Amino acid sequence: MTRRKKVRWIKHYNNRQKILLVGEGDFSFSSCLASAFGSATNMVATCLHSEDVQISKHWTSIPHLKLLERKGCTVLHEVDVHDMNHHPTLYYMKFDVIIFNFPHAGHYDHLCERDDELIEMHKDLIEGFFNSAREMLNENGEVHVTHRDDFPYNRWKLKKLARKSGLILKEKVEFKKEDFSGYHNKRGGEINCNKTFPLNKCFTFKFSLPEKSAQIYDCASDIQIMKLAAVFQSVHLNNYHRSSNQPCSGWD
Repeated sequence: MTRRKKVRWIKHYNNRQKILLVGEGDFSFSSCLASAFGSATNMVATCLHSEDVQISKHWTSIPHLKLLERKGCTVLHEVDVHDMNHHPTLYYMKFDVIIFNFPHAGHYDHLCERDDELIEMHKDLIEGFFNSAREMLNENGEVHVTHRDDFPYNRWKLKKLARKSGLILKEKVEFKKEDFSGYHNKRGGEINCNKTFPLNKCFTFKFSLPEKSAQIYDCASDIQIMKLAAVFQSVHLNNYHRSSNQPCSGWD
């Protein structure tokens, strides 16, 4: 009889969950989870950049990537959250938790965080993520977005974007960086990308599929099966009647 491995927790996450992390900066959050679990075979950690670009932008990721490799984590580069559900490695995978910490559409010299143009870019990023993430959830799975909830970041309207994508807010909990030993949040983008930024009024927003959606999906599947069965029965009866009207053979 195989013994189940001991459950190891760090805040909302444990080593029995199938976890997908997207938009990783220097992979320090993934590394933190792997260290807490003692293994990372339950994790897939991804970033937007190629491996070479990742190292050049976030040179601090090198020790974290080495740790993840030792712990058995699947690490994927060049994963775009807009279409990650079609990624060849991720296409057939389902997850209990999908994590996107401090999503950001990038920094530009001519734009500041209060500008409508940049806010729309952020919202487009989040909506694209929600649309693909919802297709990758296990039953009762959750999408976690950690985000600043002060001005102007609260103008992104996470809950509204989630609802538009068919997700509902299940819980909103305060995020404390000190709860995740070794984690270093990174700016990303093209300007001072490996520097940190202030974490003011930060929360982890936990989204899930509404229960009714799951029930409707199950019901629709049952109806489809019933329709297929009815079609099969109809074809079978038609074939039977046609064969009954054929001339008798010499064996009759």
